[in-house]
Amino acid sequence: MEKSLTPENSDRLKTIQTTIDTHYSREQAAAMNPLALAYIGDGIFSDLVRKYLLGCGHQNVNVMTKTSICYVRASAQAQIIRELLPQLSDAEERIVKRGRNTASQVPKNANPSDYRYATGFETLIGYLFLCGEVDRMKNLIYQSIDVINSISK
Repeated sequence: MEKSLTPENSDRLKTIQTTIDTHYSREQAAAMNPLALAYIGDGIFSDLVRKYLLGCGHQNVNVMTKTSICYVRASAQAQIIRELLPQLSDAEERIVKRGRNTASQVPKNANPSDYRYATGFETLIGYLFLCGEVDRMKNLIYQSIDVINSISK
């Protein structure tokens, strides 16, 4: 059953919308905790990889899940950022380094160096998304998928 929009409910929805639709300046985004940027970057990258796999004609969820791991695992993301580094701006490179150098718990199954570079990659994706540089973010993600596709062949 659908809830009617009461003024109180409408205000809450507007608050949610405002929070979600907020764009940050480069300075605001750069000042955020790198792990918070990596958190949002991880979600965005994973979602776009899933959309890519679906667009390639995959329909079996188990196959898509196993295939997506090839793109989102730490070693793959570390390879991606190492290949993309030469084309990053100085500001983007600083964001990657901040993410890479942030202390975090490395999972047992991950190489610490790969995990740190992967965190740097996710930090960059989150940063670009939050400050509204979506075209740049998507371009880097397209290249990232291509990097993994060329390795997998």
